[in-house]
Amino acid sequence: MANLKHLAWAMLVVLGLVVVAPEAEAAITCGQVTQSLIPCANYLQSGGTMPISQACCSGVKGLNSAAKSTPDRQAVCNCLKEIANAYPAANFGLAASVPGKCGVNIPYKIDPSIDCSK
Repeated sequence: MANLKHLAWAMLVVLGLVVVAPEAEAAITCGQVTQSLIPCANYLQSGGTMPISQACCSGVKGLNSAAKSTPDRQAVCNCLKEIANAYPAANFGLAASVPGKCGVNIPYKIDPSIDCSK
């Protein structure tokens, strides 16, 4: 159960991937989002006291690269929001720091109340 809580934090890292640009149907699933971000759970579980892993950064970068269309980004966002709502005590600040630590530039506020439709 603790790993799910920390996975939720990791998944919030990519909430900022939402961008508006109408395109086709989403091709990214919640399972793919989860799989990409599982390596970030250790970093989040430690409260950020351990170095972020290369596997975590690879997952964040891969997810960022895969979510190119608006429907894909919205699918990622909606998946992350579902997880965030299930774990309201998650440390969103720590999760929000992961993209920057991995060299991924996300110009959006990472927040569980983000409107995924925009």
